[in-house]
Parts: sequence; C-alpha cells; structure tokens
Amino acid sequence: MADPLHELASAAEPLAPVHEAAAPYLASLATRPVADPDALKLLDGLGGPLPETGAGGTPTVERLLGIGTAAATASSGPRFFHFVTGGATPAALAADWTAALLDQNAFARISSPLAHEVETVALDWLRQLVGLPEGWGGALVGSATFANFTSLACATHWWGERHGVDVTDDGLVGLPRMPVLSGGYVHSSSRKALQMLGHGRNTVEVFARDGVGRVDLAALERRLAGCGPAVIIANAGEVNAGDFDPVADLADLAGRYGAWLHVDGAFGLFAAVSPRSRHLVDGIERADSIAADGHKWLNVPYESGFALIREPSRLGRAFGMPGAPYLPSANDAGGGYGLFGPESSRRSRAMPIWATLAAYGSNGYREMVERHLDLAQRLAAKVDEAPDLERLADVPLCIVCFRARPPGVPEEDLDDLNRRLGADLLADGRVFAGTTVYDGRVALRPAIVNWRTTAADVDAFVAVVRSLIPR
Repeated sequence: MADPLHELASAAEPLAPVHEAAAPYLASLATRPVADPDALKLLDGLGGPLPETGAGGTPTVERLLGIGTAAATASSGPRFFHFVTGGATPAALAADWTAALLDQNAFARISSPLAHEVETVALDWLRQLVGLPEGWGGALVGSATFANFTSLACATHWWGERHGVDVTDDGLVGLPRMPVLSGGYVHSSSRKALQMLGHGRNTVEVFARDGVGRVDLAALERRLAGCGPAVIIANAGEVNAGDFDPVADLADLAGRYGAWLHVDGAFGLFAAVSPRSRHLVDGIERADSIAADGHKWLNVPYESGFALIREPSRLGRAFGMPGAPYLPSANDAGGGYGLFGPESSRRSRAMPIWATLAAYGSNGYREMVERHLDLAQRLAAKVDEAPDLERLADVPLCIVCFRARPPGVPEEDLDDLNRRLGADLLADGRVFAGTTVYDGRVALRPAIVNWRTTAADVDAFVAVVRSLIPR
C-alpha cells in the first residue's frame, strides 16, 4: 500500500476490526489478569525496519489489535489498584471514539465552534460537580501535572504583578525567588510544574510536623509573616493514604497574608461530589487555582486533566500567544482554549468529559464515589482482620495503606519482605498495586477509583496479596 489516498473508498474499513474487538475485550476486563507476562513477547511484533511498502489500513489495525488486546495492561479494568487510575465509562469511551472520528482542533472557536462549546459546557459542569461558585473558569489539559503547571503559571504572573513586573513580556529575570510553601504532602507533579516554569523544583519550602507529612500550620504562618507575596500549595488527597491538608485553614492563612492558594486535587477534589466526604475539601471555594485529573476518579480516557481558576482572565494573560496574522488572540471572538493553556493545537478532550457527565449526572457520580468509599472501608476491614497484614493509616477516602506483617518476622526485616511482596504482586499480574514508603515503612497503597470495581475485586485483591506473602 502506498499513498493513503488509495484507501479513500474504503476509509471506514479499518474501523470494523476495532468495533469487533471492543465487546470481547471489555467483557474480559472483569476476569482477565491485569498483566500477562507471557504476552509481552508479542511486543516484538511491533518492530522491525520501517516498511517501504505498507500493509494497508485494515491488516495493520488487525495486527495492532492482535498484539494489544493480549499484551496491554488492563488498567481500565476493576483490579488495577496501582497509582490512582480510573477507567473509562461507557459514555466516555464512545465519546472518545467520537472525538477521534470528528478530529476537531480545539485550539479556538474559529477552528471548531463545536469543540469550543463542548469544552465550555464541560468546564462549567465540572465546576458545578465540585461545588464551586459561578465565575470560575479553566482549561482542559493533558494531566494533573499540566493542570498544576497551568495553575502555577497563573500564580507566577500574579506574583510578578506584586513586584511590578509583567512576566509575559519580561520573564523572571531580576525577580527574587518566588516563595512556594506547602506541607509534606506536596506531590512531585507540583515540583515538576515549578521546574518547568523556571522556579526550580526545590523552590518548595516544606513545613511538616511529622514523618507522614502533615502540615505544620504554625511554622508555615511564621514563614508567611516574613516573606512578602507567596504561593501556598494545599494538597487535597495525599497519594500514600488519601489524607488531606486542612484546606480551610490554609485558605485562612492565604487571606490573612495575601497569598495565592493553589489546591492540588488530582483525585481528592472529587471528595466534593459526596456529602459524606465533602468536608475534606472545605475551603476550596476560597482557593485561587485548583488542579485535578479527569482520568482518575472521573473515569474518562487519558489525557484529561483540568485547571480551575477563580479569575479565569489570568489564563489568557499567561498563555496567549504573540501575534501572528492568521491566529486569533485570547480576547478575539474567534479565540479559545488553546490560548488559555499550555497546548495550542489540541484534540477535543472535552467530548468524553461532556458525555460522561451528561450520561450519569451528579447523582451517578455521587453514587460511584460513595460506593468506592464503602469499598475502601471494606478493604481496610479485611486488612484489619488478617493476622498477616497491618494497616498503617486511617482511610479518609479511597486509598488503603497497609503492609504485610507475618507473625514472627522481625521489624527490621519487614521493609525487605514488603518490597519483595510488591515485586511479586506485579509479576503475578492477577491484580495490580505498587509499593510506597509511608512514615519510613515500605507499604502497599491500593487506590479504588475505577467505575467497574466491586466487593469481589477488593476481596480478590486481599486474597492474592496474602497468597504471595513471602514465608
């Protein structure tokens, strides 16, 4: 096969094998291993020299499906508890296919009025879902890292204004280092965002009162009192145990000292969806910026982060592009979201978000979040009942932090035992969860955010973990 124009008359044919593979693959997610080590040898079939004459669309897609449906990590299934990874709801998956079919450039209103309007509605629905007041705006981006980047870019411009500098025009040259203050829960994605913005990842000053990382409010306030304009990062949903900084207390400090308050709510922001967990994010409405990930608890496909900004006009000032005769500006009628975030040309990632919120509504998401809260408590109870497991932290949300502790094993040997358990768990592949270090102890930290996960999956997880504990 040569020029793709030769497939013009059969352009839809390569879609047929995808459609045919979808139903059996999705049906298999409930029971298949999360990872099949034996299937990884199939990956060799992806390589070789670049073909001079291609195979054509349909045979190529069939080749990819044959490899992919066997060798893919079933991270969209109910037994993937590693990182904090959701799946894709049926409506979100279909809308993602729709986004690829329509292939809209969501750069600006002029490039796609459809993509612009879908994104406008989706952002406002997200605002409503988490209970923020009218007037907030935002941008859809590729990840929580980019959401932190977008938010902290707005904070950087705000901070520059406090020093009489337009960072858009003049950059950071000549400015002092921007004070960034946080508790010990600060995530590496915030550090990466600051690194990319030119502040340096070590600009974060950590104020923690214990080995876990709980924020030392008194020490942080003392620093605020003497540092001038500053940025505070509050962490809504810490990744090891799902704990939260006291957002309301940090909002009080930000108000008292004129600081910018940024909330990293990559998954924890969705605590706002349920009355049972809403108290964990009390005070977010007083933040200046919020970062979150749709491909976590919202259960939409990658790449679906979002930044919400109290003063959305800051986005255009931070991310508008220098003039080119054929491009709109951020304030033009033909402008749009490609001028409100780090990406210019961008796919219509709003379509899956719009579709899942339209399909299931706020009540559907409340039910899902509350089901996951119940499953986390079930997992915690299973851990507490097991004679060879030890829970290390409370369970305020959807992460259960625990370790294996078989009777008779000395304390000094437990870290090594749990490292081996974590490696064996991933190699086994029936369920998936990784290790972390919590308060100096190696532990597992399964996160429950997939819409498919049920009590049977949680029970299976505990059974597999216990069966693999080194004896």
